[in-house]
Amino acid sequence: MSEKLPLKLTMKEPYSRERLIPVRIRGYIDLLRPFTLIPPFFVSMFIMFSSLIYNGKIALLSNWWGLIVTIAQASLTLAILNAASNALNQATDVESDSISKPYRPIPRGVVKPDEAQSIAYILYFFALLRSLTINIWFGLFVFIIMLFTVTYSLPPRIKRFLFLNQIWIAIPRGALGILASWSVFGSPFQKEPLVIGTIATLFFIGGMTTKDIVDSMADKRTGTHTLVNTFGTKKAALISLPFLFFPFAMIPFLINNGILNTYLLPLTIFTIPSCVVFYLMIKESESKTLENIHAWSLMYVEYLFFAVGFSLLVVFGEMGVIKILF
Repeated sequence: MSEKLPLKLTMKEPYSRERLIPVRIRGYIDLLRPFTLIPPFFVSMFIMFSSLIYNGKIALLSNWWGLIVTIAQASLTLAILNAASNALNQATDVESDSISKPYRPIPRGVVKPDEAQSIAYILYFFALLRSLTINIWFGLFVFIIMLFTVTYSLPPRIKRFLFLNQIWIAIPRGALGILASWSVFGSPFQKEPLVIGTIATLFFIGGMTTKDIVDSMADKRTGTHTLVNTFGTKKAALISLPFLFFPFAMIPFLINNGILNTYLLPLTIFTIPSCVVFYLMIKESESKTLENIHAWSLMYVEYLFFAVGFSLLVVFGEMGVIKILF
């Protein structure tokens, strides 16, 4: 009787024959990078619900099943859009990944680059078609996000250009993702989603430096210019720090000037984990399970809690719960 090889639990573990999950199926799963799909799914779900409450559409709660279906489908659409971006990025980064991330499915030969690119296009097409069934604004934002992610990996391949590459990731993952979610039940031009989307974008501009530390040497060899391989990790972290810290530190100023509602003041607390992200960037502590450094993981978790915190504060604030408590 042949010995059964251990189950592959993390991306960094070697691919092995496994009865429950065949090698190729696990390769497809890794290609989509499931960890990075969690924030857009849950963030969009919470923001949609807060948009519903903010815009006084509580009557929609009477049709609770239809509401759940709409929110779930819109959230899944944004997650699929992110998965398409992940697949396309890996399909076009084979040379770089072979150096810095040889455990990924394409460098390991589990998935072919052309195959990954085809999967990306199918997911993009499905996400775009699905978004148009929600409403026109949501579909438009999904299309714009798609343009940003495609041009990041394919010509003109914005990924190659210093600092512009971070902005190109930050805009769709920050502002556009939040505005798309808010547009399901409200106007994307209301001040709360616009300001919070701007804060999220600035945070991501700084936070995206975390992903370039592990790839520094590979990026340099393949002609991609990042803050890390241009200035070194410590200087790159110092350049990123204002983007990580000041967007949250500015929230009291925005409230005092009537730009944000008072009940959003607790979001200032995210200056603390931002400082931890900065510290972990300098430390360059790499995760043994996830595919990047700990600062990268914390950055994603911080964004998830920030967006969820914003949504809950909007819900409780608009319902008057915060005023009763305080």
